[in-house]
Amino acid sequence: MSRELLLKCVMIASGLLFLAGIYPLVMSLWFWQQADEIVPMFLSLYVTLGAFLLIAARNPSEHRSLIWFTAWSSFAHAGAMLVQAYNDVGGRPELFGMSAILIVVGVPLIVLAPTRQSAGLTATS
Repeated sequence: MSRELLLKCVMIASGLLFLAGIYPLVMSLWFWQQADEIVPMFLSLYVTLGAFLLIAARNPSEHRSLIWFTAWSSFAHAGAMLVQAYNDVGGRPELFGMSAILIVVGVPLIVLAPTRQSAGLTATS
């Protein structure tokens, strides 16, 4: 399997994973009185990011910045959740698992991200 095909698969899987947040997003907005205020904000960002990842998977080399943003923002969010989970282990143990998911999304995107090509080079050279 080529590197680009593997990257496309990772982007599609990550995009679908993020897009799956549409259901909890809608439910948290529908029952907003009982929901945490922060959850819909993060879900709306990840659902949008998932849609753009699916679109970008058609031609990853043209969407390098989106790939890098997805990876590094996943690491940043995972880091923030790990600090929160560590400070309140008994109250929010699910943050450890969600952090692991974001790290699993970010690492392959960083490893497989397309390299920058100079202006004179084409994809076939």
